[in-house]
Amino acid sequence: MGTWDTGHFDNDAAVDFSADLDEVTVERRTEIVRAALLRAVGGDGGDGGDATGGPLDGEVGAAAVAAAALVAAQCPGGPPVESVYGPEEPLPRLPEELRELALLALDRVSLAGSEVRDRWVKADGENGAWHHGMAELRAALTAAITGPGGSD
Repeated sequence: MGTWDTGHFDNDAAVDFSADLDEVTVERRTEIVRAALLRAVGGDGGDGGDATGGPLDGEVGAAAVAAAALVAAQCPGGPPVESVYGPEEPLPRLPEELRELALLALDRVSLAGSEVRDRWVKADGENGAWHHGMAELRAALTAAITGPGGSD
């Protein structure tokens, strides 16, 4: 997987995920986002790794981070998706239940043994720009879930 910067869409898997979103009708975009998150948490029977926290495939993890970024962007105060590599077509309002699924996916991507995480630890350490971006997504999702009007 080619990676050129620390942004959530700055890699081949995220660009492919964005292209997949742009190629389907607006009605199907929510399901594409959900599927990317489910692959990361092992809820689809795919090859992303086992659901018990085994090693997560890099492409599955990178697509899940991009999907989580789209979910977080729709949370109150969430970080906007400003990458030229993100989806060009507008997304529908994503269901609130995807917030918790996005957090679970970020948990899997953040585990030791995840190809995406391990690549970034090797490249810029435990506290680099990629980890900061992940923390920003996690904070927006958590605040939306636990705050007023959240899922809890």
